[in-house]
Amino acid sequence: MSVKPKELLHLATEAVAERKAMNVVALDLTGISLVADYFVVCHGNSDTQVQAIANEVRKRANDAGAPIRGIEGMDSARWVLIDLGDVIVHVFHRDEREYYNIERVWSDAKVVETV
Repeated sequence: MSVKPKELLHLATEAVAERKAMNVVALDLTGISLVADYFVVCHGNSDTQVQAIANEVRKRANDAGAPIRGIEGMDSARWVLIDLGDVIVHVFHRDEREYYNIERVWSDAKVVETV
């Protein structure tokens, strides 16, 4: 079963919201990057919350039949990257999000309203 990019984006933003992720931002990368169509960027306030957010994204992707291409950073829980193909979810620990400021790196991307 193939899940469309916008459906994956909706799935990911709902999952991170379920686990109370902070400052959720969805970026539209179409025409800007070949890596993915969308990035979802958010953060948690503790290692445990970061892992809970990432696990919820993984669970919902599995339930929807969306293939997970990779997950990196679960052990340290400082920056977890979940590659869903057309959507990449970045779950930061609060301190790392401020440091890496990934939204600035991709400032050419449009912010997508997800609610």
